[in-house]
Amino acid sequence: MPLRPGCRPDCPACAHRDLGAAESEAHKQAWLQRRLTGWSKQLRPIQGIAGEARWAYRDKVCLKCEWRDNTWHIGMSLAQRVLAIPDCPVHSARVRATLHAVQDSLPEAGRFPLAYLVQSGAQLALVLKTAAMPVTDWLDDRLKQRLQAAGVEGLWLHLHPAVGKKIFNKPGWHLLWGAARSRDAQGFVYGPASFRQPIADLYRQALAQTENFLQPSPGTLVIDLYSGNGNTLRRWAAAGAAAIGVELDAQACDCARLNSPLTEILRGTCAQRIPQLEQWSEQPRYAARTRLLYLNPPRTGLEAPLCDWISNRYRPARIAYLSCSAGTLQRDMALLCEAGYRVEHIIPYDFFPHTYHVETLSLLSLRDARV
Repeated sequence: MPLRPGCRPDCPACAHRDLGAAESEAHKQAWLQRRLTGWSKQLRPIQGIAGEARWAYRDKVCLKCEWRDNTWHIGMSLAQRVLAIPDCPVHSARVRATLHAVQDSLPEAGRFPLAYLVQSGAQLALVLKTAAMPVTDWLDDRLKQRLQAAGVEGLWLHLHPAVGKKIFNKPGWHLLWGAARSRDAQGFVYGPASFRQPIADLYRQALAQTENFLQPSPGTLVIDLYSGNGNTLRRWAAAGAAAIGVELDAQACDCARLNSPLTEILRGTCAQRIPQLEQWSEQPRYAARTRLLYLNPPRTGLEAPLCDWISNRYRPARIAYLSCSAGTLQRDMALLCEAGYRVEHIIPYDFFPHTYHVETLSLLSLRDARV
């Protein structure tokens, strides 16, 4: 396939950019078949999108920044330098317009030690390798107008003197201009560090499949782990279920309390919150309810104490597990199956066209559950 305008041939980001949709999805399906050995019969065909919807879908980016040759290069790391990708065709029009506005307006590295640019929809964060607030005279009316025209609603500086693989630190957030939060097309509140699944239509399809399997209702209780901004929590509550979420990120917890005000949100790692989760689920008023579990962990998968608690203490009747790593998913499903769970279906979703990434929704049920 010929490269799209703006696609850099040396960019390492899109490993499948030379493949058509069908060929790329076939590669991902075959890789999952090899990786998730033992569950080939449960693995369904990959769910994806076609045509122009496979382009300009990335409205959430985290890009490295380097001052070189008297200009800012914002993009991907390549051979110890940053490859600028201001017109990347998988980035949304909002991201592309934002990159051009910022690249043309920011001062040199000596005044402005920029390390990362992070954009989550209408929220933009510039991450600086310093603890000292820099002079912000570069933020003039012209730049504000360009950002507003691009679709940016909030501009943040995040000061992190030890920035490296860990991009954000707890302190250091400074709102320079605009609104501290935005709303997506579904009305959900999000902030500058919010994770937002790309390709909203495909994500809604995955959530509909999840709800159809879990069957949340007034007779159920749902524990939602790694609950993010609370959009899934609100879904369970709207169905009448009693629901509680656990999320580590403070900004996500704040947004979740706005997005799902009728559910309880616990901040911290899921393993740390096991005592509170157990106390909540053991309340007498929930004794007769069917227990359900929704999981959406990072690539590291489930913490060992958490997996043990799920298997031996909470023991939900049904589990929906959305994973971005087939390796840790295989590990966790094996442990759950040893504890009496059966994998009903594994549904892959092509949330990241043109890349080798693929996410999977695994649906598990307890063999001896009375539901």
